[in-house]
Amino acid sequence: MQFVGVAWFGDDAAFQGFIDKHGLTFPQISDDDGEVFSRYGVPGQPALVIIDAAGGTQQLFGAVDEALLNDLLTDATA
Repeated sequence: MQFVGVAWFGDDAAFQGFIDKHGLTFPQISDDDGEVFSRYGVPGQPALVIIDAAGGTQQLFGAVDEALLNDLLTDATA
């Protein structure tokens, strides 16, 4: 299982500030042109896309708490 954070808008300082503020340790990429967001049908942030082993996707829009994230990942890896 791998997590990748994708930032859409903002400058480099804001991007790094968000990473630092939330103590993110997984890889982060900038999607200034919106290509990744478009590919997965994400209209804005916050959002979460889970891609399962078969390539299926599930999109959730809005913030996700730890309990919901655990349930989603359990389902995706089952």
